[in-house]
Amino acid sequence: MPIMEPYRIKVVEPIPITTRAHRERALAAAGYNPFNLAAEDVTIDLLSDSGTGALSAEQQSAGLRGDETYAGARSYYRFRDVVSELTGYPHAFPVHQGRAAERILFTALLKPGQLSVSNTHFDTTRANVEILGGKAVDLPCRAAKDLDDDAPFKGDIDLDALEAVLSGPEDVALVLITITNNGGGGQPVSMANIKAAGELARRHGVPFFLDAARFAENAWLVTQREPGYAGRTPREVAREAFDLADGCVASLKKDAIVHMGGLLAVRDPALAEKCELLLIATEGFRTYGGLAGRDLEMLAQGLLEVTEPAYLRARAESTAYLADLAAQAGVDSVRPTGVHAVYLNAGRLLTHLPPGRFPGFALATELYLAGGIRCAELGSLYLGELDEAGELLKPAPYELVRLAIPRRVYTQSHLEYVAETLAGIAKDPGRVPGYRLTHAPKLLRHFNCRLEPAV
Repeated sequence: MPIMEPYRIKVVEPIPITTRAHRERALAAAGYNPFNLAAEDVTIDLLSDSGTGALSAEQQSAGLRGDETYAGARSYYRFRDVVSELTGYPHAFPVHQGRAAERILFTALLKPGQLSVSNTHFDTTRANVEILGGKAVDLPCRAAKDLDDDAPFKGDIDLDALEAVLSGPEDVALVLITITNNGGGGQPVSMANIKAAGELARRHGVPFFLDAARFAENAWLVTQREPGYAGRTPREVAREAFDLADGCVASLKKDAIVHMGGLLAVRDPALAEKCELLLIATEGFRTYGGLAGRDLEMLAQGLLEVTEPAYLRARAESTAYLADLAAQAGVDSVRPTGVHAVYLNAGRLLTHLPPGRFPGFALATELYLAGGIRCAELGSLYLGELDEAGELLKPAPYELVRLAIPRRVYTQSHLEYVAETLAGIAKDPGRVPGYRLTHAPKLLRHFNCRLEPAV
């Protein structure tokens, strides 16, 4: 089915077209880690949807109006007003990206030995908890365990498990709900689940926050899947979600469609004061937070554009289209499809590879070698437990590959190219080799590890 993007292309950028021989040399030089590849060696880049979107003409125009005054710039007040209207939080601080917001909030709330409880912490979120001596506990709902289950809200937190943890002996510093649940296959969280989780947290006197990097995409899926929300706008649904929490952290490199920026917003004035001190000490003054005035202007405009129903509909349809093409080629993905990414089931495709040979990573590598497509593994390389020699002790529950779709960047034909490349691999999956680690850092290893083919 043709997908009409609700925009027209005004500026174009050439993409590199390379040979397989070139890609083989580039990947070997990168230690077979896609994070080490140069952009000039990548044809279709689906590594991340963070900071990779295309700016609109209105965003670029807003950037030209950026006020670079150190304190109290006009651009800050526009940013503050848009955030206030969207979230309702009285204390909003710009930061350079989401992980900075996480670090500041966790430093203000989390003591060594305490728990951060979530539907699923993503990589840098978990790292920020652990660096402070805390423990990140993931409580995904039961439906999330079945990749083929079409349950509409597989990003939900397990409320029974949350109640048990909150009632247990360990000290919980905060509950953090990630919308959408990136580490759980890009699945949305229902409004009912957000409300119930917030009520549980408040009953136990525990702060309740949203990781709202993809708040608009979550809101769109709520309008499509949750009873009672069909007639609501995504912006109305997003505001309701923010109203249910004590605050949020957000990488605005996702759903503000900008290249740099983040947000920390809270209700409690005492917590805001702690966060402000940490912000000034590590990011910048409270009215710029490590961002230029032009960034603040583009953020404000992006936060207005991202909740437009036509944009969200086309984005969701494009992602579902890629998932359907993959299924036609014989490659399953996490169902139902979310919005920001397709999560391929590499373990089901590459049955000849045991988890210790990292089938998710192997499929991601083969996509690059076959078609210059860069993407990310979310399997045992990322989530498994390793011994000192880099051998797998405990595999991840699933071997997934994330095809993250940049916002307003690729057209339908680009997605069809990705699907055709995947179909070529699926014709003879047994020829895809496994990989072994040659270097594995203890923390965030997928960013800096190096591997080699296990032949």
